[in-house]
Amino acid sequence: MANLIQPFIHDLVIADLPREVCAFGRRCLLDLIGVAACGATTDMSRIMRNHAATQFGAGKRAALQLFDGRPVSPVGAALSGGVTIDAVDAHDGHKLTKGHVGCGVLPAALALADAEGLNDGNTFLTSLVIGYELGTRLGIALHRTAPDYHTSGAWVAVACSALGARALGLDAAQTREAMGIAEYHGPRSQMMRCIDHPTMVKDGSGWGAMAGVSAAYLAAEGFTGAPAITAEDPAVADLWSDLGHRWRILEQYCKPYPVCRWAQPPLQAVLDLRRLHGLRAEQVERIEVTTFHESVRLATRCPTTTEQAQYSTAFPTAAAMVRGRVSVLEIGDGAFQDPEILRLSESMVFTESEACNAAFPARRIAQVTLLLKDGRRLVSEPTEAQGDPEAPLSAEQVREKYHTLADPVLGVARSERAADAVADLGITADLPALTTLITAPIVVGDAATSASLVSQGYGGRERVS
Repeated sequence: MANLIQPFIHDLVIADLPREVCAFGRRCLLDLIGVAACGATTDMSRIMRNHAATQFGAGKRAALQLFDGRPVSPVGAALSGGVTIDAVDAHDGHKLTKGHVGCGVLPAALALADAEGLNDGNTFLTSLVIGYELGTRLGIALHRTAPDYHTSGAWVAVACSALGARALGLDAAQTREAMGIAEYHGPRSQMMRCIDHPTMVKDGSGWGAMAGVSAAYLAAEGFTGAPAITAEDPAVADLWSDLGHRWRILEQYCKPYPVCRWAQPPLQAVLDLRRLHGLRAEQVERIEVTTFHESVRLATRCPTTTEQAQYSTAFPTAAAMVRGRVSVLEIGDGAFQDPEILRLSESMVFTESEACNAAFPARRIAQVTLLLKDGRRLVSEPTEAQGDPEAPLSAEQVREKYHTLADPVLGVARSERAADAVADLGITADLPALTTLITAPIVVGDAATSASLVSQGYGGRERVS
């Protein structure tokens, strides 16, 4: 596949991209920046950014951390950026990868551009698209060729190494080594372990971005590691044969809610029933959910951390019934003691469906029954999450989501300027117009008594210089 992949990595320019692909790339970028702004308020991000600042010194090349401003190595910036985005589970994903491309690719691309002084907006947008195209195929390939269910970091590492090879101008042989190093060193972390025991390790995207950027710099120095099986194995050749013709970036979904994608079908079904029948939570005796195995596996019912709330099906589904929404407020500790949410979460009944299992991962389906206190049973239609490519969020909905996440953290003015810079990227604006806005630090507002705004329900403001 090298005869297809190598030119795609090194020779692609923005003129080769269809207009809709460029537009979708900007849309993904805007969404990820909103998630990153929100993620930067969490303990998970704060700890990792401090770790990068103390353990990943800038050396000869420096890159600024997302929404932090401290210079670190490009490897460290990719790590902390990936963890910052992953801290709030609202970022884009792809059904067949069972994971997330942009969460690792964006911070790697930003870190490389900053460290190498690559300021051209056209080049950056093209690199971002390349990352999505490679990452999606690599994710599908690794699921096909490995028996375990690994986190996104396992395969996004290889995509990030390719972006590193492009940024550093590596030759074909070095690029092949970089991708092999990244595949070998990428975190083959156990996704279902984190589903069963949710913690800050989450989807491994930060470690994948770190491994990928590191691999490119290692290959530039002569370190070897080829081949990358996910790119070169004949068993996955079909995934690469349409590179540059089928644009898999267009297959990414956009999440309307900041929780695991597997939890969103029953959550959506509850919201639909609540709205259709004008219900209040106190009318509901019990919620019954029929869905696929992985959604049932998100078993936390009474979370004590935001990570547990994000990797739960029962808790956000109950929150949807009680509050008529699932926002960052419902994944913070301000919701963890809500008696009505806990009542419905603890009493929720799950049934695993063979039909839903057979449809997964191409389709994630749930059906919900509300047992009302007056004896009625209200049954939803088989429901899938909003934002899939078959039923995408509109550009306006994506922008509204961005502002909902970013405005309370950055302030309306800075948030709007960043959105405008994304819209102009590759058209009239170069990259620094954006990066100066998304690397400058944020300050936690006085109303928040802990380091985590997600826990406190926001309270951020712009730093006054």
